[in-house]
Amino acid sequence: MTKRILSGMQPTNNLHLGNYLGALKNWVALQEQDFEAFYMVADLHAITAPYDETKLAQASREVAAAYIAAGVDINKSCVFVQSAVRLHSDLNWLFSSIAQLGKLDRMTQFKEKSGKNSERAPLGLYAYPVLMAADIMLYHATHVPVGDDQRQHLELTRDIASSFNHKYKTEFFPVPEAVIVGAATRVMSLRDGTKKMSKSEESDNSRINMTDDADTIASKIKKAKTDPEPLPDTAEALKARPEADNLVNIYAALSEETKAAVLARFAGKQFSAFKPALADLTIAKLAPINTRYRELLNDTAELDNILRKGAEKARAVGVPILEKTYDIMGFWRGARGG
Repeated sequence: MTKRILSGMQPTNNLHLGNYLGALKNWVALQEQDFEAFYMVADLHAITAPYDETKLAQASREVAAAYIAAGVDINKSCVFVQSAVRLHSDLNWLFSSIAQLGKLDRMTQFKEKSGKNSERAPLGLYAYPVLMAADIMLYHATHVPVGDDQRQHLELTRDIASSFNHKYKTEFFPVPEAVIVGAATRVMSLRDGTKKMSKSEESDNSRINMTDDADTIASKIKKAKTDPEPLPDTAEALKARPEADNLVNIYAALSEETKAAVLARFAGKQFSAFKPALADLTIAKLAPINTRYRELLNDTAELDNILRKGAEKARAVGVPILEKTYDIMGFWRGARGG
């Protein structure tokens, strides 16, 4: 069986350093391995929360541009917008007859996002993990790069694939495995080291956006919350210091070193010495990405052409898989549109 990976990000707000270190950087590495890669802009997922419909299309372009600027090679990986491949919605409905309510009730992300107003939350937010399963299974993805917050959803995908195969006495859908790679799979807020860096956080100083210029990056790192103690000489000593641990973790990921190697260089030094070094490194790594990103957005016709070709490639893989799913489930063959 072909080894395939599927992943995506929602076109909501600006992508940030956490997206790059936790996902994009690893996507680039994975496309150099023995995988066929599909990277989508997850716009169907984005509409499960309040959004501005006048900005959605452009936001999708921006996320796709960020993928490519970060190093995703369109000659090696398929980059496309989720809604341009309507097969996702079809398979989502078929899987809704497999997914169990009890397991959806246990999804912690729905509880976190709906809060006290769960009765007023849209069905799409509740059923989000079923669409995610359809995204993955539409391409028979065998591996999925996920962060800690998506592990539960991947487990549901595995359950749906296994349940489908058992119910229809087939081995049609592979049971995908998680891929966890990279030093900084979980980058934390610059204002609170116990919270994940987020696009939705109210304070822009809590994150470094992929579009931030050098002065802004330097300023945000300078203002990043720390503690008065100097850097220790072991990673173990950082466990009780979340903000310090986060900054060292970011440095290690950007420099592609271990935390031990970073601490060996900076042990005993104050943050007044470490922060400028981190700022210089961050700027050096993000500057070429930022330049390429702006080049892509300045030529939207070419970017749209890339996304159209990506959608065509995605459909070519997904159509026979969806058609076979209909057949296995016993639907009338007929002249099926879509």
